[in-house]
Amino acid sequence: MPASYAPRMGERVSVTIEGGVADVRLDRPDKINALDPAMFEALVSTGESLKQDGSVRAVVLSGEGRGFCAGLDFSSFQAMASAGDGAGDGGAGGDGGTASIGRTDGRMTHLGQQAAWVWTELAVPVVAAVHGPCLGGGLQIALGADLRIVSPDARLSVLEVRWGLTPDMTATVTLPRLVGLDVAKELTWTGRTVSGEEAVALGLATRLADDPRAAALELARELAAKSPHAVRGAKALFDIGSNRTLAEQLAEERRTIASLIGSPNQVEAVTAFFEKRAAAFEDAQAGG
Repeated sequence: MPASYAPRMGERVSVTIEGGVADVRLDRPDKINALDPAMFEALVSTGESLKQDGSVRAVVLSGEGRGFCAGLDFSSFQAMASAGDGAGDGGAGGDGGTASIGRTDGRMTHLGQQAAWVWTELAVPVVAAVHGPCLGGGLQIALGADLRIVSPDARLSVLEVRWGLTPDMTATVTLPRLVGLDVAKELTWTGRTVSGEEAVALGLATRLADDPRAAALELARELAAKSPHAVRGAKALFDIGSNRTLAEQLAEERRTIASLIGSPNQVEAVTAFFEKRAAAFEDAQAGG
């Protein structure tokens, strides 16, 4: 992947890669980065491309303009009504959608779900930088990140109930893991808007920053300076834990650390520390 590129589907997402950090921006500021079929396609193609780039060590996900993402483009409501496909598989972001959004392409997710889920599938840390509106499908995309840095005046909402719908971009999986089942239900049933400060208090966000994108990039650069194999290994261990027995999880911990001990990057981490210099780590294998 070059240092910067635009996905094939119509200039909805911009990417710049520098120093192992992929700066990914939803780039439809005139619509507060509202989700339309082209945006879904661009988010998925971007995430899938980043999976294959072994030089990428951390990702920052943010939105251009006045907010992170205002949810589904209202024109998609009109498409839903004219197509008559209801709020079933053609959903995405609690707003119904088009046939393309409901396409699975052989995945366990449809395109709308994959726009959020693809960030969980990246082997490297993903930090969402949230400011302004982060609503409906936009919030579900942010929930796919490992960490969320939010501005105090950000506005976050599981908005789908406003339209008589349910979240359908993986929030029923990701949201309860962060805030607990009862709070997830309360936020979903009420659709109320929470500030950045309350989001942190609830566990919906990781921490506050007046400039969340700058803070996220600073953190991503710090993570990119660590051994990529160790960082990837830790992410994998945390993410698989909920799907394994205790014995399986502890065995996976042993397997992971055994693969790291004595490896070139592990030796470099120790050597650089004692030599009081910045470490020069080897990139992970592409797709690994």
